[in-house]
Formats: sequence, structure tokens, C-alpha cells
Amino acid sequence: MTTGRAPRLEKITPANLEAALALRVRAEQEFAVDPVAHSLAEAYVRPGKAWPRVIVDDGRVVGFVMAFLDFDWRDDGTDVRSGLWRLTIAADEQGKGYGRFAVNAVAEELRRRGTRTLHVTWHPGEHGPENFYLTLGFEKTDERVNDEHVGVLRL
Repeated sequence: MTTGRAPRLEKITPANLEAALALRVRAEQEFAVDPVAHSLAEAYVRPGKAWPRVIVDDGRVVGFVMAFLDFDWRDDGTDVRSGLWRLTIAADEQGKGYGRFAVNAVAEELRRRGTRTLHVTWHPGEHGPENFYLTLGFEKTDERVNDEHVGVLRL
């Protein structure tokens, strides 16, 4: 991270929207994450279920994170979960602790809301984020959503 000041999450605003939309991961990671524009469209059509934020450090937008809140995974009311929906760290900002910061910030927000588990899904693959999530303490489950693995972090 750039300064002695801690990074922070900010709501998406007209002032930071273009910087958020410009975020790009490394080319070999593109298979594993949707563009920020796609995430913001999903947030728009799921008000109250999506919690999108930019990650800002020293006045720069270095990433994007979006949580899902009390989302019905089966569309029948039997499996309501909260967790990490999207995480994008700019290619040249990776490896500096911003991803860890974002996951911890989502975990803290979910704890504040009374949630006891944080769910995440990821695409498997050589350049996918599985090792990142496992290093943070997520437990890989046998469950899959579409072609993605599911992990759970106990809060």
C-alpha cells in the first residue's frame, strides 16, 4: 500500500465511477472476474442485495469489491446467504494487500449486520483466486454454483 494511511472503501459516486469502470485485472485473470460495469448493473437490478464499493488508497481507486446481502441462492427462500460477490484489484496494484483489506472489510460489514458466515465463489484455474481465498481462511466446500467453487469463512 502506498501511504501510512489505511485504504478505505467508498460508495460508488459520480466522482469515482469512471475510475471504477477503468479497473482491469491481469489478462490471464480476466476469465475469473466480470468487469465492474457488469457488477454495477447487477447491483442496480438487485437493490438492497448488492453492496458495491471502490477501494481507495491515497486518493486513487485501486480496486472494487461487492458483497451480496441476504441473497436467496435457490430462489425459493430456503438458502439465504451473504458474502463476497466480486473482487477486482487493478493489475498494477495486486500483491499490495488490497484484496486482503477488501475481504476483511466485507467480513466486518457482515459481522456488523449479524452474519456468521461469509460465502464466496471462484472460477477454478491456474490463474484463478483459489489460493488467495484459502490463504485468508476460507474453507472450500463440495458445493458448486454453475462452474464455480464455493468457499466459506466463519465469522
